[in-house]
Amino acid sequence: MAEVRAKKALGQHFLVDLNIARKICDSLSGGTAASPAPVLEVGCGMGVLTQFLLQRDDITTWGAEIDTESVEYLHVHYPDFASRLIEGDFLKMDLRTLFPEGFRLIGNFPYNISSQIFFRLIEHRDVVPECVGMIQKEVAVRIAEPPGSREYGILSVLLQAWYDIEYLFTVGEKVFNPPPKVKSAVIRLKRNGVIRLACDESLFIKVVKASFGQRRKMIRNSLKAVFGNFGGEEHPFFSRRAEQLSVEEFVELTKWVQERV
Repeated sequence: MAEVRAKKALGQHFLVDLNIARKICDSLSGGTAASPAPVLEVGCGMGVLTQFLLQRDDITTWGAEIDTESVEYLHVHYPDFASRLIEGDFLKMDLRTLFPEGFRLIGNFPYNISSQIFFRLIEHRDVVPECVGMIQKEVAVRIAEPPGSREYGILSVLLQAWYDIEYLFTVGEKVFNPPPKVKSAVIRLKRNGVIRLACDESLFIKVVKASFGQRRKMIRNSLKAVFGNFGGEEHPFFSRRAEQLSVEEFVELTKWVQERV
C-alpha cells in the first residue's frame, strides 16, 4: 500500500525522522517484561513512532486512529498490531472501559486537538499516570510555564495541579511531511502525589476557567461574570490577575468561593 496522504482537516503532519521517533519512545516509562504497562498511542499515522513502541517488551502498545486510510496502512504493515488498533475518535472513546487498569498516553498529537487531548487527560487523571506528547511548541511552553508568565493559562494550572511537567526537547519543522509552519516540542507529564485537591475539584476547574475568562482583568471582574458579586465580599486575590496565581492559590480561592456559592 502506498503512503498515506496527510489530511489538513485532521491536522496531520507525519513525523519522518526515525531518531526523533525513537527519542519520543524512549521518553516514556513502562512496566516490566513480566508485567508490561498498557500504552495508548493517539494518531498512529504510518507507524513511525508505533514501530519503536512495538519493540519494547515492558509495554503493550495500543493505538487510536481516526483516519481510515492510516488504519488500512497499519493493518498491512503491522499485522500483529491490528487487533490492538482502535479505529475512531480518541476524544469520544470510553477509555475507562477500554483500560480499566489504567494506561499511559503517547503520540505525535494533531495540533488542532492537542488542547482537547490534555483536557481528556485531566478527566482521566486517576487512570493515566504518564503522558508523553509532541505538540506545537507554544502550547508546550504554555503548559510547562510557572505562574507570572504571560503564557501561563488554564491548561497550565489544571495540568500542573495533578502532573509534574517536563519540557523535554524542541523539534524543527523539517522532520515532518508536510512540514508545519511552527516548531514542535515534546513534553512529559507524570502524576504528582496529589490524590485529591483540598477543595471541590469540579469547582476548582470552574474557578480556574472563569479566572482566565477575561485574563486582562482583575480576578474580581472575571469571577463576578460567572458567579456574581459574592454579596459584596472580596478576597485578597481579587486585585490580582489570573496568571499571577499558583495552583495552591487557586485551591485557596476555590475554597473561599465554595463557601459562598
